Amino acid sequence: MEIDKAVKECDDRRLKTKYANAIYVIQRALALYSVEEVAFSFNGGKDSTVLLHLLRAGHYLSEANQRSPNGNLKGFPFRTIYFESSSAFSEINSFTHGIATTYALQMEVIHTDFKSGLEDLIKSKSIRAIFLGVRIGDPTAVGQEQFSPSSPGWPPFMRVNPILDWSYRDVWAFLLISKVPYCCLYDQGYTSIGSIHDTVPNALLRSGDSASSEEKFRPAYMLSDGRLERAGRVKKHSSSAHGVSPSSDGMYKLDFNNGSVLTTSIIAVGDEILSGIVEDHLGPILCRKLHSIGWLVSKSVAVRNNVDSVAEEVEQMKSANDIVFICGGVGPLHSDVTLAGIAKSFGVRLAPDEEFEEYLWQLIGNQSKGDRNEMALLPEGITELLHHDKLPVPLIKCQNVIILTATNVTELDQEWDCLIDLMRSAGQLVVVDPFVSKRLTANLSDVRYSLANCIDVM
Repeated sequence: MEIDKAVKECDDRRLKTKYANAIYVIQRALALYSVEEVAFSFNGGKDSTVLLHLLRAGHYLSEANQRSPNGNLKGFPFRTIYFESSSAFSEINSFTHGIATTYALQMEVIHTDFKSGLEDLIKSKSIRAIFLGVRIGDPTAVGQEQFSPSSPGWPPFMRVNPILDWSYRDVWAFLLISKVPYCCLYDQGYTSIGSIHDTVPNALLRSGDSASSEEKFRPAYMLSDGRLERAGRVKKHSSSAHGVSPSSDGMYKLDFNNGSVLTTSIIAVGDEILSGIVEDHLGPILCRKLHSIGWLVSKSVAVRNNVDSVAEEVEQMKSANDIVFICGGVGPLHSDVTLAGIAKSFGVRLAPDEEFEEYLWQLIGNQSKGDRNEMALLPEGITELLHHDKLPVPLIKCQNVIILTATNVTELDQEWDCLIDLMRSAGQLVVVDPFVSKRLTANLSDVRYSLANCIDVM
């Protein structure tokens, strides 16, 4: 089978691992459900194109006795559903129907909405499971696993997500190594395709040729930062009351142009602080740094190493402040629950971040005897990595919550300087007049001072 042979002969070890895991999920689904009980949702996009060929390979490997003499499958056995919409790109429609012909897909074109179409399909065809090209980072992927029952209120079926843990890079590595066709829009700078009303070419792929009046874009596979895959989606968002707004690249930017005093809060995570074993030196220093640029610290608290304690405090502070800083509770120990608490406060799960894992690999290499993946689990869909040349690993920002991993004053100074530098470069640093603090020292105790005031009044 050409797909299986191409991947297994390539030099991309990560793609080989992702491919093997996806094939396992497909074969597991085929062991649980008959071919007649499963369907494949195809939309012509890059992710579902990858899944199409993974299904071809998975079925080939599962049903070796059905191979034809030339080593290829006899058609595509899975019922394929395509929800055709008037707002879809014509190129997507053309590609989808062309692929259906090329690979002899049993494609049913549905013109109703997704939910109604599924209800009719499940009732009329006894479908029990549907293969979906959902990946972590997709808006619909939050809370999903490789096998996830449909959500309440939807018709009952099993969502099977073989490429849930695939990155943007993995998708394009597979398509290019396998040399399979994909929609032509991806060669015109589109990196994530929705409807004609909310999708434009990704500006990050705009060609540098200024002599031509016509805009040109490089192919989607040339996008170096997969986190910016959805930068071509035109979104409508309501403004935030506390300075947090999504930008065109899909990341959350801090918006400080509201003319009010900027407020921050600080959360220190650690049972050792609350028990008095360790004194919190970082909180007061961070307060002084914030005051030095005119930012008001509305609250500074210490909480236990407990997921619910962290989640409750973050939930209260993130909606009441422009920025929340949280220190401590980040690392490989079971007591390091800060990221889990932040994820819970936003109602998302922890998911592996391959980019962050790569930084950890470069930092610790083979010194770690445990599973590095656990340290690279970050809140899904809301996390942005803040890169700086002077930091061994990026800072982590979840909307308006910034996690500081510093354990001493020197590390805090470094992280603070890098954060300020990054915010200044992004045009997000707002420095106002610093708070002025004056101190009056009295030699009298409070009791003697109060008595003296009483005597003066009398």
